[in-house]
Formats: sequence, C-alpha cells, structure tokens
Amino acid sequence: MRNRRALLHVCCAPDATVPWPALRGEGYDTAAFFYGSGIHPREEWVARSDAVRRLAGYVGGSAEFAEYDPESWFAAMKGMEDEPEGGKRCAVCFGLQLAAAARYAASEGFEYLCTTLSISPHKSPPLINGVGASVSAAAGLKWIERVWRKNDGFRLSVARSREMGLYRQNYCGCVYSMRRQEAAGSIFIL
Repeated sequence: MRNRRALLHVCCAPDATVPWPALRGEGYDTAAFFYGSGIHPREEWVARSDAVRRLAGYVGGSAEFAEYDPESWFAAMKGMEDEPEGGKRCAVCFGLQLAAAARYAASEGFEYLCTTLSISPHKSPPLINGVGASVSAAAGLKWIERVWRKNDGFRLSVARSREMGLYRQNYCGCVYSMRRQEAAGSIFIL
C-alpha cells in the first residue's frame, strides 16, 4: 500500500495527543503544522509552540511552525472584537489557521489535511470540518473529516497531556477569549 501523507493542523499540543497517534495508526504518514498568530500574548505562543515541539519528540514525528504574525491576525479580526465565543470571529480564525496549513501541505506534497480543533467541547465540529473541506479542496488536498472529541477523546487528551507533562493552556488563545473569560471569572481549559 502506498504511504498516504497527511498534515495535521495542531492548535495546541494537548489537543494533538489523540489525533496524531490515531492518524498514524490509520496508516497516514503524519506531520504536524502549528499556526499560532491568534495566540496572545507572545509568551503564551512560545509556551504552546514549545509544547508542540515536545509532543513531536514524544511521538517521533516532525512539526512545522508558521511564523508568529499577530498583526495580520488582528487585521483579519477587525470589526469582530465583540463577537461571542463560537461566533464569526472564531470561524474566520479557523479559516486563517486551516488555510495556512493547506498552503503548507500543498507546497510540501501532502495529499491530506486534518485538524485537532474538533477535540474541544467548546468548538463546532460541523463548522471546523466545513472550513477544512473548503480550504483543502481549494488547495487540491483531501480533507480528513474527524470529530476527535467522540469516544471520550477530549478526556483522553487531558489525561495524555498530563502523563507527558505537556503545557496545557486555560483559554483558546486569542486575546478576546482570554479577556472575556477573565472578566467572567471562568477561564476554561480546552
């Protein structure tokens, strides 16, 4: 059987602890791609990218890191600062992340694209898979549709990240989510 090359868009290391090994177990030659321009502040981006590097070492895989460019992310979010979590801003952010991953995948000869985003109980799998399928088709890739939180995937990701000693954040990453959660006194773990 021919080796199928898949790029896994990684939103954070803990969320990749389930999808990365699962895709490899399904026969995909899987590498990771971390896009974090929406992560704030920069120190948070550093902590998350370091955790992705640690996970890559743990699973014996490779990871690519998009340039940290918060200015372009803020420009794309202009006018959506007051959107609720899960609203238009999140859809645009997912699109930025997955489009960057698709461009990289196409330029490096990958055939497939997938994401870790659907492991979170706070995100919409239909939205994520719809955006992923669209950007994949535009880049000439095949989208691997998954809802990673099924079969207790989220709980398993929490347990695995603890076992591996990976940094686990307490908000999605963007400054708007962080501020909203802090104001409500309910920072959540994704």
